[in-house]
Amino acid sequence: METGQARRIRARRTHQKSRLGCKTCKKRRVKCDEKKPTCTNCRQHAVICDYATESAAPSRPPRRQYRFRQSKYEIQRDSPTTDTSIQSLSPGPTPPPPLESISLADLHLFHHYVTSTASTVTDGQDRKHVWDIHVPQWGFTFPSILHLILAFSALHLAQQHPPLRAQYLDQADAHFTFGVRSVTTVLASLNEDNCQYIYISAVLICLVYFGHGPRAGEFLVFSETGQAEWLVLMRGVKSILESRHAEIFSGVLAPEELEGEAQVSEELAEELERHKGRIREVQLLIRAETDDEVIKEMYDSALNALQETFDEVYRMRGAGKHGVNLMHLVIGWLYRLREGFVGWLEAKDPLALAVLAYWAILLKYMQSSWLMTGWHEHVLAGIQASLPEEHRSWIRWPVECIFGDRQPVAALS
Repeated sequence: METGQARRIRARRTHQKSRLGCKTCKKRRVKCDEKKPTCTNCRQHAVICDYATESAAPSRPPRRQYRFRQSKYEIQRDSPTTDTSIQSLSPGPTPPPPLESISLADLHLFHHYVTSTASTVTDGQDRKHVWDIHVPQWGFTFPSILHLILAFSALHLAQQHPPLRAQYLDQADAHFTFGVRSVTTVLASLNEDNCQYIYISAVLICLVYFGHGPRAGEFLVFSETGQAEWLVLMRGVKSILESRHAEIFSGVLAPEELEGEAQVSEELAEELERHKGRIREVQLLIRAETDDEVIKEMYDSALNALQETFDEVYRMRGAGKHGVNLMHLVIGWLYRLREGFVGWLEAKDPLALAVLAYWAILLKYMQSSWLMTGWHEHVLAGIQASLPEEHRSWIRWPVECIFGDRQPVAALS
């Protein structure tokens, strides 16, 4: 009579050995099809393949690839655990496993993120250490965060080292692909245990988009080739926030108490009033263009909110804040726009684009951040190129503020 052990041995699938297969497949004892830059098994399980890390590394003399073995203190996958927060991350589709191997190039990216890149998304007063401590720690529990901070770090290095830009962009693209894929597997299972991880992943995806720099034919909220990529990302963040706002902004992500209102200098106050005066002028022009009270109210709402945003930005500037410190205010105006107005922008309605041109002035005050380099000129150039000739006089003030005597040139598709 055949024993149970013999039946198990006979039932085991056999396969031909792959001498050149990736290390992940060899460790799992499955056949590797040796496709590059990522084998089929690794792609299906959304884990980094040795081939991908080898192709993404800068073209320097070959270096040894280091593999970190499992610690004896680490909880085994098939062992019981009382940490239900990790188990509940995805009650639906199984998320990809954490990185089981890491290259020297990836270690370099992680080190650079912790020591340098993380500080570029704070105002230097991150008392809770969200970005330099908590987010990297969350990355070891939630794989998409780890991949996305490595992608973000690679883009920062690409900006700092132009001769190696192509190699770092390859690394960024590889990690970004894995990061987006892994968070997508759990997005439908958003709950109170994983909502902060998913929210941070979504924010990192948006930051990576800015870090890549302006793209031809893409102008944040409108595009030359259909739906704008960044607008899709913003709507995704909005959907997550609307469903789990209270749970997301709790613990280390809870908002901090605001300091007292800063005093705006006389020079800045005069500059602010010039901006607001020009916004009021375009508001009167738009009112004269339509008799529809609903449309007038929609434009009034957007322009009044824009004037309030200018007030807040100038108060921050008065306190010495600039660059990434203005992100929540500047992007916040877009975030709070009514969906109907956003639809007009997507359709490149001339009046809506004229309003957006005045908002683009605010991007100019974020140029001290590497993330925002060139975005103000890119967006305004795209607006001017999309406007009919008869409406271009409406955006003379934004063009003067951003380009001066230079002529805008849009990077169209």
